[in-house]
Amino acid sequence: MNNTQTTPESMNDFDMEMDFESQLENYLNSDFGDIEEGVIVSGEVVKIDDSYILVDVNFKSEGQIPLDEFMENGQVTVKVGDTVDVYVVRKNEREGSIVLSREKAKRMQVLDELEKLLDSGDVVVGRIVRRIKGGYVVEIKGIEAFLPGSHVDLRPVPDMDALVNQDFEFRVLKINRRRSNVIVSRRVLLEEDRDRKRGELLTTLEEGQSVVGVVKNITEYGVFIDLGGLDGLLHITDMSWKRIKHPKEMVQLGDELTLKVLSFDKDEKKVSLGLKQLVMDPWANISEKYPEGHKLSGKVTNLVDYGAFVELEAGVEGLVHISEMSWTRKLRHPSQMVRPGDEVDVIILGVDVDRKRISLGMKQVAPNPWDLVAEKYPEGTILEASVKNITEFGLFIGIEDGIDGLIHVSDLSWTKKIRHPNELYKVGDVVRAKVLTVDKENEKFTLGIKQLADDPWLDVPNRYPVGTMLTGTITNITDFGLFVEVEEGIEGLVHVSEMSKKKIKSPKEAFNEGDAIEAKVIHVSADERRLGLSLKAQEPERKRTGGAGEFRTTQSGSMTGSNLGDMIRQKMEENAETGVEADTETDAETEEE
Repeated sequence: MNNTQTTPESMNDFDMEMDFESQLENYLNSDFGDIEEGVIVSGEVVKIDDSYILVDVNFKSEGQIPLDEFMENGQVTVKVGDTVDVYVVRKNEREGSIVLSREKAKRMQVLDELEKLLDSGDVVVGRIVRRIKGGYVVEIKGIEAFLPGSHVDLRPVPDMDALVNQDFEFRVLKINRRRSNVIVSRRVLLEEDRDRKRGELLTTLEEGQSVVGVVKNITEYGVFIDLGGLDGLLHITDMSWKRIKHPKEMVQLGDELTLKVLSFDKDEKKVSLGLKQLVMDPWANISEKYPEGHKLSGKVTNLVDYGAFVELEAGVEGLVHISEMSWTRKLRHPSQMVRPGDEVDVIILGVDVDRKRISLGMKQVAPNPWDLVAEKYPEGTILEASVKNITEFGLFIGIEDGIDGLIHVSDLSWTKKIRHPNELYKVGDVVRAKVLTVDKENEKFTLGIKQLADDPWLDVPNRYPVGTMLTGTITNITDFGLFVEVEEGIEGLVHVSEMSKKKIKSPKEAFNEGDAIEAKVIHVSADERRLGLSLKAQEPERKRTGGAGEFRTTQSGSMTGSNLGDMIRQKMEENAETGVEADTETDAETEEE
């Protein structure tokens, strides 16, 4: 019997011997270190350092993995003794070293999972993390996948940045393990969902039905509504009973609306929707609400060249034509009177129920000033007013606020020849005139200044009867005669046929403007404002008083009967001296009575 006592020291030695033997056995075992590159293996975390973690994968030495690959939200996700899956990047049998990767292991595992989803067609959830050329980068379980722009939605996305940092479901389209590339699609899922919902909707949708949809796209002419698998069009004219310029005035992308199905073509899969049809048509009893002549207030909603639209109530607008805005102002554009948003008083002028049109008037709210003017200034009234404007055809003078009267240039003077009114007047002058006409229909107010005095031509026949001898001044010489002023504003005409019994080639050769001549009245008419004169009718009748060549004179000593002959004779002598032949021969002998 061996009475040898076993001590603790001997027991420790025995354990160390057994551990060494087991380690040696493992080392010599054919499975020890039998690890392939490019595969995922399980390992044990044996040490955590400040920059790396040691993982034992049953190789000759532990593998070092950067600490960053085990970090999440700033914290280390493993502890000593944990078992982790790692990827064998490479190994060196000779040196007994090995390179491991935790990230690649995770990627390979995710790729394996995604390959299963690719085969089964199941969906995977991912987050769009950023935009890149041609699409987006989607993060799926720690790896990055590519989402082409054409596979984001069923239609082009207006704001592509709005999808970043949002989670969506995707379908895996393709995987390249060698490059670790993954391509996903969201549109495929949306198309499948749309087709399913469309099939359900087509079996239940009918005209007149109320449906709920979401604003999917907005255009100038209307809004596309997603009814759940089928899109419908809400035209701008079916959005509101009132006038709107653009659908964005009423809806925005993503708005949920309750609408009415106006028409449905099952074969073409086209749906026409209405929003205003869900409320009563405000034009239904419009004639009763707005009788002709009714006065009310409204808001100016829109201006056009020909007038202003005024909203009387929601969905009901009337037009104030530019001609119905003011009694007195001549407007070029409605903006001279009103602006959008203004509250204005109007009168109902007419209602066209069939065409849904209301004619409004603004000027009718106040009395027509032309009615007041006609009563205040009847024809023949004499008034004083200041000149507001001068044109070549007359003066405009201010009568009342917004009403001007016209004094035509022909009504300024009975006798003066006025080329332009500014010869006599300037803006601001106060003039006295007589009212000639007040035309309310055509809004014309005419006055005259010359009418304040009698027409001097009315007395011309009395002052200058036929046969009268008078003296005047030549004011104008024409080919057909001489104009002679006999008094201020009264002119007579000596026709070329009445100048002499002898032939005169041109009046300008025998007479000059400013010459004083004596002539005989042969025609006078106050109505025609004409005074006909003659020189030949009073050509000299010589009387021999002492010898040939002497003539009878007037009391003033001037020659009365021989003026024309002397003038012609003098003109011929002047022409002879200058070499000009006279066509008219002067008879030196005087005819006896």
